[in-house]
Amino acid sequence: MKRPKLIVALVLLVLAAVVFLQNRETIDTRILFFTVTMSRAAALGLAFLAGFIAGGTLMGVLRTKKSS
Repeated sequence: MKRPKLIVALVLLVLAAVVFLQNRETIDTRILFFTVTMSRAAALGLAFLAGFIAGGTLMGVLRTKKSS
């Protein structure tokens, strides 16, 4: 196996496609005083993105404190 990163990336892409295709129905999400209608896959994607950003921010803050 010469390209394990490529294989892992392709497997993750296929898994993401399966999750997306299985979660196409729309849901109503209440955010504070608003109701937003979106597909369940979009809601999962937004939650993943928010967690990724929060984790990256936290790691940046912890690295800054550690080096000081």
